[in-house]
Amino acid sequence: MAHKVTVALEDDLDGGPADETIRFAIDGAGYEIDLRASHADAFRQQLAPYVEHARRAGRPQTRRPGRAAAGRQHTGDIRAWAKDRGIAVNERGRIPTSVAEQYRAAHNGR
Repeated sequence: MAHKVTVALEDDLDGGPADETIRFAIDGAGYEIDLRASHADAFRQQLAPYVEHARRAGRPQTRRPGRAAAGRQHTGDIRAWAKDRGIAVNERGRIPTSVAEQYRAAHNGR
């Protein structure tokens, strides 16, 4: 049987549809956030004065390849497993760590 998996970005600020993932770092920690275009523009505008006076550090990070189809299928398996057990999980977006840990424990750490 064929499966079709759709990945949709969800704006991390308001839960609506997101247009892009922005990666940034501060104090040695890297972050990424999914935002709609208007929120991404506002984010960049807020940082603009600091970026204008900053200097680049080190080599630019290389873009990580997207998740393989197997990884997307794995999240689908976790969602189905959670649903069968009455655990509330959103249809899209990130799966809570606690749910993923429960799934791994139930499947012998896989």
